[in-house]
Amino acid sequence: MKFHFLKMQGLGNDFVLFNSLNAAAPCFVPEMSLPWTPEFARKIADRRFGVGADQLLWLKPASAGSGAFARMEILNADGSVAEMCGNGIRAAGLFLARYCGGGAEGFSPEVLIETLDGVKTISCVGDQIRVDMGVPVLAPSLGVDGEPVEILGQNFALYKVGMGVPHAVFFTDDVRGVALEVLGPVIENHPMFPQKTNVDFVQVVSRSEVLMRVWERGAGITLACGTGACASAVASILAGRVQSPVRVELPGGVLTIEWAGAGASVFMTGPAVEVFRGEIEI
Repeated sequence: MKFHFLKMQGLGNDFVLFNSLNAAAPCFVPEMSLPWTPEFARKIADRRFGVGADQLLWLKPASAGSGAFARMEILNADGSVAEMCGNGIRAAGLFLARYCGGGAEGFSPEVLIETLDGVKTISCVGDQIRVDMGVPVLAPSLGVDGEPVEILGQNFALYKVGMGVPHAVFFTDDVRGVALEVLGPVIENHPMFPQKTNVDFVQVVSRSEVLMRVWERGAGITLACGTGACASAVASILAGRVQSPVRVELPGGVLTIEWAGAGASVFMTGPAVEVFRGEIEI
């Protein structure tokens, strides 16, 4: 079968998006014809034999009673399910703004997108997409100094932050020198994370800026992670190292993260880009 798709990216975190929401919008795929399976995801995401992507995004009609305009489902490059993706939901927001906008039916002034992590509110701020990412879930024992852990003989302070997906945040004085390709998979699959975890290493530059690198659960090293940027900013604020808003610089670009503290939503603002459209036969 042949499938139409859009290739999109947010700070180099790249996605293949399938549209089963609006037949008048580009690259429409009837909902019942899309084989949304781990094998399908692995074939599409393969960078040599497929399109190539960190994640697959599927926009479809929202569930009855959700109050959302659309539903976004996510498969990682390894075929596993992701509950939420920060850069991905900005890509979805751009698609809705560009092709489904206009009046109460579309994206003006905001749109609600249903995810496995609940309904998210998306709005446009100039050429950027702003997302209410919800209230972070923090480990009950999480304090300013984090939780001491030993991994591969190295001692770390661990900050566990949930942003729809689990994140393990670690501070370092040299984020570029971290052996992420070694530590990432070990931490992702560590027994302390029964559902696996995303792994974020953070270097504080100033009271308003951090550098970050990420190992994503189910995708490996990526150029950016929106939920990871949120988790890293939250951990940095909790540790007393920065103040909101936080400029999070990733290898693929910059996100702005705002958090007012315990019980408040995290807001993420950043770009999204449509790269190309295509058709693939599976």
